[in-house]
Amino acid sequence: MMKNVVLVLACVAGFVRGEEAADPSPVPPEMARIEGGDYLPMFGDRDQPRQVTSYLLDRRPVTNADFLEFVREHPKWRRSRVSRLFAAENYLAHWAGDLELGPGAPADAPVVHVSWFAARAYLKTLDKRLPTEDEWEFAARADAVRANATGDPAFLARILTWYGKPNPPVLPSVSTAGTDFRGVAGMHGLVWEWVRDFNNQMVTGAARNDASLDRSLFCAGGAVNATDAANYAAFMRYAFRSSLEGNFTVTNLGFRGARNLETHPSP
Repeated sequence: MMKNVVLVLACVAGFVRGEEAADPSPVPPEMARIEGGDYLPMFGDRDQPRQVTSYLLDRRPVTNADFLEFVREHPKWRRSRVSRLFAAENYLAHWAGDLELGPGAPADAPVVHVSWFAARAYLKTLDKRLPTEDEWEFAARADAVRANATGDPAFLARILTWYGKPNPPVLPSVSTAGTDFRGVAGMHGLVWEWVRDFNNQMVTGAARNDASLDRSLFCAGGAVNATDAANYAAFMRYAFRSSLEGNFTVTNLGFRGARNLETHPSP
């Protein structure tokens, strides 16, 4: 009798471990696990934070060398062949040629002059995606020791100082970027970055030609409606994204990949 009870209990325990408990899937070395949590976006209800679920994020932006390998294998995304529907005229303009980086595009510097469409196509080949705006902003709050440093005026001031500097003629290596406590580098201080839903805030693409658009969404008027008026750096990012279209290719706009954090049953 006792033996049967032990067997039943063992089966139940195995079921719980295998079906209810879940271990995080292995994290690729080039990515970091971002633990989710409550997040208050720049525009929204101050009393209703959003819940960001855990996800994976690339530790650094995609580099010129990374993107060169992509266009070698996918010729339709080369500079001379890409459709203007998917990339504007200055797509990869800092490269010396279709398959030549040249002095203006160091191999280990972030790739820029790349459209949202091209970024998505690149990431799809790696089973990745662009981070959502919430995911990007959630991760970008971190500094070297804290998950959320946005309450620190010095942290915000450093970001604004970078935003105020002119773009260098040649971007530095991703290895020079500051790293947060998770090992994620370059969220601030290298380039602006595409997000999946870049046109989701403030003004939609269809509304850009709307003469009745409420101009208080922009500049100081827009900041009045912000959940954190002190975080002007975040407001600038939201405003910048709202000005973009999917085929735009900007001098200091790059990207990095994200991935859903899948789980699997314990053995």
